[in-house]
Amino acid sequence: MPFSESSNSNRRDFLKESAAIAIAAGLNTKAKAADDHISGEWRNRAHDMAYRRLGRTNFMISEIVQGGSTISPTNYRHVEIAIERGLNYLDTAAAYGNPDGQSELGFSRVIEGSNKREKVFLASKVSQWDVNRNRLFRDLYESLSSSERMKVDHTVRDRLDAAPALHEDYFATYGKWQRGEYRNFMLSSVMESRFPGKINRQKNYRDIIIHSVEESLKRLSTDYLDVLICPHGASSYEEATRFPEIFEAFEQLKKEGKARHLGISSHTDPAGVLQGAVDTGMYSVAMIAYNIVNYRFIDKTLTKAKKADVGVIGMKVARAVHSGGMLDTPDDPKRIALIQKAVPGQLKVPVKAYLWGLRDSRIAAVNSEMNNQEMVNENLPVAQKKT
Repeated sequence: MPFSESSNSNRRDFLKESAAIAIAAGLNTKAKAADDHISGEWRNRAHDMAYRRLGRTNFMISEIVQGGSTISPTNYRHVEIAIERGLNYLDTAAAYGNPDGQSELGFSRVIEGSNKREKVFLASKVSQWDVNRNRLFRDLYESLSSSERMKVDHTVRDRLDAAPALHEDYFATYGKWQRGEYRNFMLSSVMESRFPGKINRQKNYRDIIIHSVEESLKRLSTDYLDVLICPHGASSYEEATRFPEIFEAFEQLKKEGKARHLGISSHTDPAGVLQGAVDTGMYSVAMIAYNIVNYRFIDKTLTKAKKADVGVIGMKVARAVHSGGMLDTPDDPKRIALIQKAVPGQLKVPVKAYLWGLRDSRIAAVNSEMNNQEMVNENLPVAQKKT
C-alpha cells in the first residue's frame, strides 16, 4: 500500500526513533544477520522489524504484536500502517469491543482479501468459555441452602488464602476485576467438585468452543485461525489441564482446517497456567502476564516452557508500570522507578517496559495495545535485536 505524504513523514519519525532505541538498547547486528538463516514460517518480513520463533508453531513473529481490545471497524488504519512496517501477528477476542465482536470486525477490515490475510498470523480467543461456566455454577450456588453455601464459601476462602496469585507482586494488579475473576473461577471449581455431573460438559465445555470459533471466523471474514486461544484468561494450573473437552474441540477444528494451533492466556496466575500448558503437551502458545513486577515468580517456568518449545508472548508488559489511564488506580511510583532504573534514558515508560521484556530471549514477542498511529510510531522501533 503506497504511503501518503503524511505517512512518509511518520516513516521518517519511525526511523529516527528506531535509531534512538538501537543506541539505548544496543543493536546486535550479528544476531540480526543470522535471522536470514532461520528456518520457519515467515510472513510479511520487513527490514526494519525483528522476528522471533513462536515455539513449536514455527511461526516467525514480529517482536511487537498488535493487541485487539481497542480495534473496531472505525479504528484500524494504524494497524495497516504497522503491517506495512513489518508487524505480522494480530491478537483479538470474541469479547473485545462494545458490543462484543467489534475488534474482530475491525481486524476483518485489515485482512480482507487473501493476500492481506496471508501477511499476518491471526489469533482469537473463546471469551465465553469461562464466562458461561462461571454463570452456570453461580446459578447452582444461588440455588443451595444457606448452610450449603456456607460450606462452599469456607472451601473457597481456604483455597484463596493458599493461592499464590494473590501475592501483591505476582498478581501485579492491572485492575480490580482480577480478584473477582480469580474468585469466580475458584467458586466454579469448588462447586464442580462438590456437585459433579450437574452441567453438560459436552455442551458447555466442548460445543461452545466450536460455536465461538465459527462465529469469530464469520466476523473476521476468514476461514481459519493461526492460533486459537482457550481458555481466555485462565486463572490457574487446573484450568489449563483438567478440561479434555477443550482439546477435543481443538482437534475437531484443526481437522476441519479452522484452527492451526492451540494457545492459552493468563492474567492472574501466569506461572501456574504456563506450567499447565507445558504439562499437557497440547498448547503450542501461551500468552501470559509478564513484566518487571512479576517476572521473578515466572522465571523457572519460562525456562521449562522454552525447553518444551511452547511459544510465549508477554502481555501486560507495560500495563504493570503504566496504566495509560485504563486502570482504576494511579500508576505506582515505585514500579515506575523499577523500570526507570532497569532501562535508563529518555524513552517513555511503556516503551522502556517493552524493551525490558524483549531482553528475555525466552519471550517470542510482547503484546502492545496500540490504538493509534502515534503509539505505532513509538512502539514498533522496540523490535530490534538486543545485546
